[in-house]
Amino acid sequence: MENKNQIALVTGGSRGLGKDMALKLAEKGINVILTYNNKADDAQEVVHQIQQSGLKAVALQLNTGNIKSFGAFIEQLKSILKGTFGTDHLDFLINNAGTGHHAPISQTTEEAFDELLNIHFKGVYFLTQNILPILNDGGGIVNISSGLARFAMPGASAYASMKGAIEVFTRYLAKELGGQRIRANVVAPGAIATDFNGGQVRDNQQLNDAVSSMTAMGRPGVAEDIGGVVAFLCTEDARWITGQRIEVSGGMHI
Repeated sequence: MENKNQIALVTGGSRGLGKDMALKLAEKGINVILTYNNKADDAQEVVHQIQQSGLKAVALQLNTGNIKSFGAFIEQLKSILKGTFGTDHLDFLINNAGTGHHAPISQTTEEAFDELLNIHFKGVYFLTQNILPILNDGGGIVNISSGLARFAMPGASAYASMKGAIEVFTRYLAKELGGQRIRANVVAPGAIATDFNGGQVRDNQQLNDAVSSMTAMGRPGVAEDIGGVVAFLCTEDARWITGQRIEVSGGMHI
């Protein structure tokens, strides 16, 4: 354990991938602040699990698609940092929060597009901008993309386009923040069996079989396949990795 009283902020940390990221970060000795949109009880359960391991954890409500709320959120975050952690800075930001969307281009509404834009790109861009003044030199940013930014599957055009934007943004973060020894990387999961997107990969056997057939490892991913990779990127072992896209998909479409 490196435990230098480091702190990571994980958005969307109450369930699914974000929950596993939070727990795996704690296993590395990193304290966690996680955000949730409306699953307060789930978030508190994750906090409890982390606290049981002897680390500090706090859950804060945040809608990552509501950019105008970020100012108030940052003030709340600073208060928590000071009161609970005795500091005024974070070490790691994991932009994980997200929603799914499935529709062909011909049926994608402007309203759905704008919601995806706010949550998956604009929100990530400006939350990161707001966090930068309180991010320690030598820290790191991990942005979550998707295998869908590399390979095209009908129905994912809007969602995947936002993730493509995130991958470009991450390279710019790596370039602009390198002087502060802040690393920025992308983790791109493949199809994961969680309740994301209505639990389709997990609950639809036909889709589950299809994903398995196009994946070298022969099965869909699970949340526990992803969190450890994110946690690794927040350790000293990953100190020389920046501006990279790491796909964690079990070999989908290779």
